[in-house]
Parts: sequence; structure tokens; C-alpha cells
Amino acid sequence: MRLTPLSLLQRSIPLLAASLLAACASAPAPVAPVDAAQGAQTTQITQVQKFLWFFSPYRPDIQQGNFVSKEMLAQLKPGMTKDQVKFLMGTPLMADVFHGQRWDYPFRLAKGNGELTTSVVVVYFDKDGKVERFEGGDLPSERDYIARIAGPLKDFKEAEDVKSNLKAGKAPLPGGQESGQKQ
Repeated sequence: MRLTPLSLLQRSIPLLAASLLAACASAPAPVAPVDAAQGAQTTQITQVQKFLWFFSPYRPDIQQGNFVSKEMLAQLKPGMTKDQVKFLMGTPLMADVFHGQRWDYPFRLAKGNGELTTSVVVVYFDKDGKVERFEGGDLPSERDYIARIAGPLKDFKEAEDVKSNLKAGKAPLPGGQESGQKQ
């Protein structure tokens, strides 16, 4: 069988279409600069991007920087020392030599499906090395962060019921019966 240019083109069209769709799905979302006063910002993906993501290669979730939660920021108070801030929020990712009295805690979570979450917390110190003020805006709670990484938290009521029903000396059986009971 001899391949003509026309039959070769007809055979390559599906491959070409799939590669073009994959290229469209893998285009990164534009990243706007993050302002510390605005808090965490999440860029959602559209339904078309969700569909086209099927044709793109696997992409893992990538976390960069220090995650600072709403609870951590609530514990931060003016007058704390640099060591106390480091204990509470971790080592700052950015401690600029030219701005020694300012610590930046940037955070970026790029999900494999294209969603992007960014935030910045900035802590300013006075000349004595004590917290003067800080900026962070509206940050997610630790529970929200875990839900974003692992998916929505499931209702664990069923598991708690099983634990509370366990009694000493009685083990649950696969059929939902307890040992030592007759039917």
C-alpha cells in the first residue's frame, strides 16, 4: 500500500488536533502581582479548561513558600521579638538585606488542574527588633488549606459512631455484628 500525501494528511489530522488541544490546555494562567493587604487570591479555571485538561500531561500540585493561616496571623501581636515571630510563622522566605526590618512570607499553591492560590504576609519590625505592624489581609484557615490540598473533608460521623460503639471485649465483625451476640 502506497501512502499518498493526502492519505498521510488524513491520518495525521487526529494527532495534530490532539496536540493543539493539549497545547491550549497547558497554557499557564496569567499571574497578577499579589498585594499583602488583599490577602489570599485564588484563580479558578473555566469549564473549557477543565475539559481540555484531559488532553494535557499530568501535573503535580506545587507549593512554594510559607503558608500562613488566619489562626497564625491572629496570634501575631505588635511587640513580639523576631525569634517569637520565627517560632510562630517559620523562617521568612524573603529577608532582604536592604530592608532588614521587613520579613516577607509569600505563598503560592499551583494545583495540577490549573487553579492558583497566592498570598503574601509582610511583618515590619522597629529598630529594637520588635513587631511594629504586619499586613496579611483575609487569609484562609488551616482547615480551608487542607481542603484545598486534599479535597473537601468528608463527614467522619460514621467513623466516630463505630469508635463509640466499640466496647471492651467485643470486636466488630464484617457483617456489622458484634462478637458474642447470637442471632
